[in-house]
Amino acid sequence: MVGEVRSGRLGPGRAEELYHAVVDLLTEQGYGALTMDAVASRVHMSKATLYRQWGGKDGLVASALKHFVTPIAQDIPDTGSLRGDLEAFVDGFDDEETARRASLMRGIGQAAHEDAELEAALRELIVEPCRRYFTPMLRRAMARGELAPENTAVDFIVHMVLGGVLAPEIMEGRMVTQAGLRRYVHAVVLPALGAA
Repeated sequence: MVGEVRSGRLGPGRAEELYHAVVDLLTEQGYGALTMDAVASRVHMSKATLYRQWGGKDGLVASALKHFVTPIAQDIPDTGSLRGDLEAFVDGFDDEETARRASLMRGIGQAAHEDAELEAALRELIVEPCRRYFTPMLRRAMARGELAPENTAVDFIVHMVLGGVLAPEIMEGRMVTQAGLRRYVHAVVLPALGAA
């Protein structure tokens, strides 16, 4: 697993403080400008300790991702309709968690293309769980006749959902909210899937 804390030397409270500092610095400066010196200074910790436990910036950021990004629930809702299933998905997000995901992804998205460990962490924590979550949901909708099997928008469900989470901050300078995500699902995702 990427970014694991070695030997568990930090207590839970200290680890929480450290990961908050990493996220704050990512949000303030971006991944490229984030340094182990800055993290060590922010949390009053030895830089040597950080390197000893995480090996470098990529391992530390990957650990922060793992700490703060709650995986999508494994219990996939089955409400009897695609609309209901997607609404249940949105209901599982709170504004704080959704904003945290968006900030983290924005902060390290570009760097992940150049760092295999970060890319693996993003895929493991966000992209692949989304794929595993939505695939059975869409198969059920096809079996019920709600979705046409030839609808190619089905292939882009993860793109659409992640776009809905990230776009408001990038394009409008505001964090996505649960209400905004619900509106996006009704205005964009359902019509694209032919289930409006």
